[in-house]
Amino acid sequence: MSKLNRITLQIFAPVLVLAGILGFILPPTMSLTSGAPAYNVFHIVFGLIGLGLVISGRERLIRGFNAGFGLIDLYQAVASFLHLFPEQYFMWKTADDVLHVLIGAALVAIGLLGTRVTRLD
Repeated sequence: MSKLNRITLQIFAPVLVLAGILGFILPPTMSLTSGAPAYNVFHIVFGLIGLGLVISGRERLIRGFNAGFGLIDLYQAVASFLHLFPEQYFMWKTADDVLHVLIGAALVAIGLLGTRVTRLD
């Protein structure tokens, strides 16, 4: 059985936490992405949830997180384009939109299809 979902979240969760922390540290003029405080907290909280799921080892929850967070990412790209909630709090930039589409699509695919990947030896 593939551990693609677990490995993905082992990498992605710390990246989320780091992105949130850097959002508070970097001046907005030096960042390609939003540095809005609410957006930074969002990344830190979801990164910590992801780390907790990795520690738990519960594959079903890890898969659900990947697919669910991917859908949230895709929603954020749509919300940015259509000026929907939480645009006024997250203040996305173009780089955020691109990352949301790419990462969101990848996470949904991994979350939904990750268990079907098998090793060929």
